[in-house]
Amino acid sequence: MILVILIVGAVATLAAVGFAVSQALRPASKAALEAQLEPIDVAAFRNLIDPAEDEYLRQHLSAAQFRLTQRARLRARAAYVLVARRNAIVLNRMAQTALATSSARPTNDARIRETALRLGNDARLLQHNAEFALLRIIADWVWPHRSTATAGILDRYERLSDSAMLLGRLRNPGVAVRVTAG
Repeated sequence: MILVILIVGAVATLAAVGFAVSQALRPASKAALEAQLEPIDVAAFRNLIDPAEDEYLRQHLSAAQFRLTQRARLRARAAYVLVARRNAIVLNRMAQTALATSSARPTNDARIRETALRLGNDARLLQHNAEFALLRIIADWVWPHRSTATAGILDRYERLSDSAMLLGRLRNPGVAVRVTAG
């Protein structure tokens, strides 16, 4: 009797795990993924990472005021990098969904596939670079007079945004994918 209960429990557990895995691997709808994107104000982010702005503040504020201001700017910079990282994860899932689903227009299949592959690769690279940038921001937090550039994140994000918009236009010409504000 106990053996039967254990077997039934094991089968039920395996079924639940299988269902959870299948749901996680199932391509999400384009609309559901797009709803998870949070647009980034690129101009504001560019201002936060501009070394000239940091230098201006360093020259015109006392050391204590500069540390306070720089730490506030670093918090904002980290928030932008976190949003870029989350958007990269979503865009990677969009790319995987585009690769997994067949297109209604066979003539665009090759271009959609190429764009989706590029978007997925760029998204994974941005995600990893954002994680490294967050570590550098933490180091800058500890030593506010030290400043590392995170401009590479913004440049990669803008390229990723362009790829996402191209893929969106190829898959559904009437609806734009927006990952930047403004």
